[in-house]
Parts: sequence; C-alpha cells; structure tokens
Amino acid sequence: MRTAIYPGSFDPITNGHLDVLQRATKLFDRVIVAIASNESKNPLFSLKERLALVESAIATMKNVKAEIFEGLLVEYAAKQNAQAIVRGLRAVSDFEFEFQMALMNRKLAENIETIFMMPKDTYTFLSSRIVKEIARLGGDVGAFVPVHVRTALIKKLKPRKQKD
Repeated sequence: MRTAIYPGSFDPITNGHLDVLQRATKLFDRVIVAIASNESKNPLFSLKERLALVESAIATMKNVKAEIFEGLLVEYAAKQNAQAIVRGLRAVSDFEFEFQMALMNRKLAENIETIFMMPKDTYTFLSSRIVKEIARLGGDVGAFVPVHVRTALIKKLKPRKQKD
C-alpha cells in the first residue's frame, strides 16, 4: 500500500489544503493528514480543534485519515510506513524553505521521498494566516474554507465592527 503523509499546522484547513489533498489521493492508496504540534506558531485553534476541523473536511474521502503528531516528521512517516511526504507549493517564495526541508528529510530518511504539489491557480494566494486575518477583520472567508471552518472561525473570532 502506497502511503503519503501530508503534514502541516492546518490552523485552519483551507480549500487550498483540500485541493492538494485531493490530488494526493489520486497518487497514493492512503494519505494521512498529519497535524503538527507546533506551538511556536501561536495557533488560533487547539490541536483537538484542528483535528476535528480536518476530520470533518475529509469525512467523505475514503483513503484519508487525520492524526496529530509530534517530533520529527520523517520518524512519524516511518512509523506509518509512508513512502512520501506531500507538500504544497503556492509560490516561488515557498520553494526555498520547502526545498531545504526536503533535503534535510532526505538526509534523515533517504527512503522517504518529498512530493511537491501545486494547488489550483485559484488557491495560490491562499494561506491559513491570510484566512485568519480576513476573518479577524470581519471579512467573509466562505470562498476560502469549508463551511464548518468558516463557522468555527466566526465563533472563535469576534470581528471588529467597522466605524463609519
């Protein structure tokens, strides 16, 4: 069984993430969305909340599951018997960091490949950070995230009301 790990903080999961994930499911028998425990990023949603949001977003995808992981990604991938790590590239600015990480992961575990995937062009500008900022300022993020994520953002954030 060909298995891939799709890691990230997913704070929150966006339609761009889901687009890359859908593409990955066509290449692998099983894809694990690995939600990183990276508190240095000051996440808006807790790990449990992010897991619940991802699980809801992938509920109809038969060969996808979500898990929380800590520690080295390649060690987690090896424990899952994964052959690949899937990473999304939105723009050239993502490439340098992702390339360095892929080379380091290869050095740590040469049998695990990194696959770079580009989302649809309509999602190349999209990031969780931008979605949170739009929601924080009271903007509608409905076109960028699943409905349940939009609802969770509205509940979590109390948008500032604009003064005239």
